[in-house]
Amino acid sequence: MEIVSAVSGCSNTARCFLVKGNANQGGPPLKLKQVGRVKLFKNLAPPLIAAFVALSPICSTPALAQTVDIQRGATLFRQACIGCHDGGGNIIQPGATLFTKDLQRNGVDTEEEIYRVTYFGKGRMPGFGESCTPRGQCTFGPRLKEDEIKLLAEFVKLQADQGWPNIASNDD
Repeated sequence: MEIVSAVSGCSNTARCFLVKGNANQGGPPLKLKQVGRVKLFKNLAPPLIAAFVALSPICSTPALAQTVDIQRGATLFRQACIGCHDGGGNIIQPGATLFTKDLQRNGVDTEEEIYRVTYFGKGRMPGFGESCTPRGQCTFGPRLKEDEIKLLAEFVKLQADQGWPNIASNDD
């Protein structure tokens, strides 16, 4: 028995599929019986579900470029920030941690604000930007380029959103 046609938009599913052949071999096309229809849908269901899950944005993993950016952000964090902000905390000013609740309370809960504070500094936090001024507000250590601070801000925001899971120590 083989399917001769399938009618799209068919309201009566019993008449949507026509098959060729019957007990007399060569007779007119017959309606697909309930059992055959169930088998057909049973065979189609797993590939359709797999396609849906694979294409679902919920299941997508970060792109390779995003993963590399996250790793670069983690490396920059370990090099420039971890001395004061280990694990998202703050050893200098406890109310200014990098956890979401403190970032929100201090008005620094977006990547743009994290970038601004990292570049220019705020309060006891020194600025790390190449063009940071006044000099007394800026770090005396190595300065970071704009794209590095952007990666750092993205990394800090991602970590804050995830509750600061452990950062694996890779060879920098």
